[in-house]
Amino acid sequence: MRLFVAVLPPEPVVAELSGRVADLRRLPGADALRWTERAGWHLTLAFLGEVDDRVVPDLTARLERAAGRTAPFPLALHGGGRFGDRALWAGVAGGVAELRLLAGRAEAAGRRAGAGAAAGRGFHPHLTLARGRGAADLVPFVEALAGFEGVGWEVGELSLVRSHLPPGGVAGARPRYEPLAGWALRG
Repeated sequence: MRLFVAVLPPEPVVAELSGRVADLRRLPGADALRWTERAGWHLTLAFLGEVDDRVVPDLTARLERAAGRTAPFPLALHGGGRFGDRALWAGVAGGVAELRLLAGRAEAAGRRAGAGAAAGRGFHPHLTLARGRGAADLVPFVEALAGFEGVGWEVGELSLVRSHLPPGGVAGARPRYEPLAGWALRG
């Protein structure tokens, strides 16, 4: 199964971001973007890729230990940016150092369990909002996100999520994300 480790923002954060995204979708050029769905908004900490079912028990035990060694921390969505013309994202503020530490622990848990986490990919905390189709100009959208200061929340859980890819050739189909397990941060 295709897995990743993530922080899932709570509903008030998702609701607030949804309002901002609705504003972005009214900007010129928005129809040239493929917008992510609210139900799938998350902060990916470690992408594990295809994971053999036999690895999952060791992986979950290691992720539980990683969560247990990490104290809850504050976070908020903040501003935005882009990866070239490929992706538009919302950034984060607050406990970014703690988020990076948790991402490192999640990546190490995956690697040690044999789940295929790629070491050294670099972690750039973000929540993907849209993907470009071809040569999309994302600059106006980044500028519109510049002053965005989301409501803060306390990150208190680490989640293992399964990604169900859409069938090939289905126009407009998007992946569906299924949380498989979650562990409280205890520090």
